[in-house]
Amino acid sequence: MQTCWMNLSAIALVAAGSLYAQAPAGVQSFPLTSVAGLAAPGTKIEAVNYLGRNCVRVTAGDDKGAGLAPLPGIDFQDGTIEAEIALKATVPPGVRFPGFVGIAFRVRPDASHYELFYLRPGNSEAADQAMRNHAVQYVSEPDFDWYILRRQWPWVYESHAELAMETWTKVRIEVAGRAAKLYLNGSAKPTLVVDGLKGEDLHGAVALWGYSGEEAYFSNVTITPSTPQNLKNGSDLAGKWQMHYAGDTGPLDATMELKRDGSKVTGTWSGPLGQGRAITGTWRNGYVELSFPCEWPKEAGIGAPGPVNTLLTGWIDGDSAKGRMRVEGRSDGVWTAKRSE
Repeated sequence: MQTCWMNLSAIALVAAGSLYAQAPAGVQSFPLTSVAGLAAPGTKIEAVNYLGRNCVRVTAGDDKGAGLAPLPGIDFQDGTIEAEIALKATVPPGVRFPGFVGIAFRVRPDASHYELFYLRPGNSEAADQAMRNHAVQYVSEPDFDWYILRRQWPWVYESHAELAMETWTKVRIEVAGRAAKLYLNGSAKPTLVVDGLKGEDLHGAVALWGYSGEEAYFSNVTITPSTPQNLKNGSDLAGKWQMHYAGDTGPLDATMELKRDGSKVTGTWSGPLGQGRAITGTWRNGYVELSFPCEWPKEAGIGAPGPVNTLLTGWIDGDSAKGRMRVEGRSDGVWTAKRSE
């Protein structure tokens, strides 16, 4: 996805005018009945009436990419984002286009990095189940787009939902530290849970997000901040870690001994998958991607025993760590760890 770049600092200085509605202290409400305060180079933003309500239409450029329209005066870290969104495809008849429409958050001033939940209503009723599961998706631009997340972690960052084109859908995003949940149409249960946001920015703007080949509509955005979690990036991983893995084939406990040279990580992993297995990987501002060759044991009682590779990703936060782990072709789940030395 190509990102539309803009200077949010300049946008924040634009008078919001009628864009803001009356709201309790700390809550910012945007009925979006006008385009006052909205700007995005290469993206067309219009005040229109769609499906009986006044709203804003976002139409991305013709470069097969995305369009971001940041809301003015927002620096969002933790809290809730609520909105109503709709989508109308404008591709020629007979062309299958599931569509893209969503809300981005923690957007950098130059829009080069952001977290994003988006809907693909055209996938909701697809004949193929795998395509149906692509109806709701999370990505973190620019390093973790849909392709990378789907290949590395199938079905973890996307799910099915009952959606429709040319219909208003209520969206609620709850963000707390490194986790976020997406709720649809007033449901008390989340449609998609992301426990481990991929982006390294802990705060930023909130933006309306659309894509070329469609008309994206937005109405009634409300942003309610909450007390931010006490997190900071850049935690080192050097030392000895006691880790616990809760996978779909059962739990296991292990020890990791890690060291770092710049962004390069090395170390060893010892546990039921092998002793002293050589770890290699990368560190980025506290986010790690680690892998090691191991042996799937016959004692597991499920899956063919033999040599396999294991991948771990996640965040180091002080003396704690958490993320996802996959033993390729054998097991998938989450891991937690505490630094012991």
